[in-house]
Amino acid sequence: MDDLSFEESEIEYKYLKAIIEGGVETKPDNVLIYATSNRRHLIKETWNDRNDMSTKNDIHRSETIEEKLSLVNRFGVSIGFFKPTRPEFDAMVLALAARHPEITMDKEQIVAEAHKWEMLGGGISGRTAQQFVNYLCGLAK
Repeated sequence: MDDLSFEESEIEYKYLKAIIEGGVETKPDNVLIYATSNRRHLIKETWNDRNDMSTKNDIHRSETIEEKLSLVNRFGVSIGFFKPTRPEFDAMVLALAARHPEITMDKEQIVAEAHKWEMLGGGISGRTAQQFVNYLCGLAK
C-alpha cells in the first residue's frame, strides 16, 4: 500500500488493524503487508484530539487518540526522513552529481547552484538534491 492515510471520518483503519494483527482468523503465512505514508500517524489529527475531555460524543478523547495511533504501532518499522543540515545537503548533492560523469562543473559551482535551486523551490531535502542533479544532467545533454 503506497501513501496510506485515513481521514478522521473513515473507520476502515479498524479493519486494517485486525488484518495486520490477526483476529478470529489466523493470518495466512503467504501474506506480507508493506505500507508507506506521508503522515506520521496515518489518521488526520486535529487540535480537538488533544483535549482530554470533550463535550461531544467521547468523554475521554485521549482514548480516541490512542486508538488512532495504534494503527501505526502495528507496523514493525518506521523510517523517518528528516530535514538535513546544509552540509548534509551539500554532501548529498555532490554524491549524487559524482554518479554522472556528464556533469563537468567543479564542486564549488555545483554547491552554489544547488543553493540557488533549493531556494527557488523544494527547500533542503534529499528529493530536492536529486531533482537538482536531474536538472544538471538535463543541461549536460
